[in-house]
Amino acid sequence: MKLPHIVLVTGTDTSVGKTVTTAALASALQADGRSVAVYKPCQSGAGAGDSDCAEITRLAGPLTSEAGVVLREPLAPVPAAALDGVTLPPLSAHAARVRELASTHDHVLVEGSGGLLVELAPDGGTLADLGSHLGNDATFVVVARPALGTLNHTALTLEALDRRDLAIHGVVLGTWPDNPGVLEHGNRATLGALRPLLGVLPERAADLPPVTFRAASVHWLSGLDFLDGSDFLDGAWS
Repeated sequence: MKLPHIVLVTGTDTSVGKTVTTAALASALQADGRSVAVYKPCQSGAGAGDSDCAEITRLAGPLTSEAGVVLREPLAPVPAAALDGVTLPPLSAHAARVRELASTHDHVLVEGSGGLLVELAPDGGTLADLGSHLGNDATFVVVARPALGTLNHTALTLEALDRRDLAIHGVVLGTWPDNPGVLEHGNRATLGALRPLLGVLPERAADLPPVTFRAASVHWLSGLDFLDGSDFLDGAWS
């Protein structure tokens, strides 16, 4: 299935590996000769030095990377904006900027905040609603944990997307442990039966040297049909 120009990266929860997955997607696409822009509608936690755009650029290498709004507190966007005294942009503004980036890049990767239905705009608009704004030009990649509880969390996220008739390109497991057991392997098989399993990223992938990260991304994300990822199932990160 051809990867659309706009890919919205969402998660089943916070801290499931969305940023590292976005960086791996960017790395793999750039390795295939494609130009990539990364857009983060709402960046929280800037007061503590958090910047997903900076982290993605560090791992994936030079690319266009920007946030729609930057907030100081490490909270969901709406309460963080209230504490900062900032008015969040409407989803239409984010959609317009994503389309602008798409006009000059092969792909735009849009990383959400927390899970799919976290509010990003004053009217309660979410990443799912942003996907509706972008229409048929966009698809979702869902990042999930391999751990206990992931089957329910992932099924709920997929159901929410299906109910809105939003395209789902597949699922990525963002924190694969060094020594997976029966639980992790079972969850991997079950999730792969629900939707295409695009890839599996190891825990602490972000700790790797960037050059190693970029080379490995092609193998981690071998479920993307344009990549040669023969190591996906039998390689060092399986």
